[in-house]
Amino acid sequence: MQQTALSPPHDAYDEHGTATGVTNAKLGMWIFLSSEFLLFGSFISAYLLYKGRQTSGPTAGQVYDIPFTSTTSFILLMSSLTMVLALAAIQRGDHRRFRIWILATALFGLTFIGGQVYEFTNFYREHHLSLSSSVFGSTFFVLTGLHGAHVTAGIIWLLSLFGLSTQGRLAAGDSEKVEIAGLYWHFVDVIWIVIFTVIYLVPK
Repeated sequence: MQQTALSPPHDAYDEHGTATGVTNAKLGMWIFLSSEFLLFGSFISAYLLYKGRQTSGPTAGQVYDIPFTSTTSFILLMSSLTMVLALAAIQRGDHRRFRIWILATALFGLTFIGGQVYEFTNFYREHHLSLSSSVFGSTFFVLTGLHGAHVTAGIIWLLSLFGLSTQGRLAAGDSEKVEIAGLYWHFVDVIWIVIFTVIYLVPK
């Protein structure tokens, strides 16, 4: 009786959680995403500050192919839906559907990156726009390239989860791993909505 009374309570949070009920891993991801939001915010601000100030080289209106970029953007946004379906599948223990949806998410991401590479290449070949050609080129390539690097990292993460599932090393109880990856993936999608709006849709 005395030993029971002196035992510390464990129902508030366990060794893997916090007092708020959020696990350490999930809290860590939210903190990381908050810092990434500030990072992207600084680069978006720099783009808005310097766009239209170049004295030489092509302007945004001369190089952008908005219909093409809108298509690749839609594909990336669709990947958020397949990510949700992947999480729902692993929570049900449906590994076959999980692998289908997580692979579809990665393929959508790869399609977006492929479109970005094509766009960058076309800008250079057709308009001689590069990282060092003008202030516009520098801010554009740094901002969109930074986002592309984040998407690429997310694709690698998704494919690693696909690999774990095929090896039988991802159970329904491990769904938080998928949920955390989903938080990251939704973040890069939301950030792209902001970038696409600021770069391609907002007039000078």
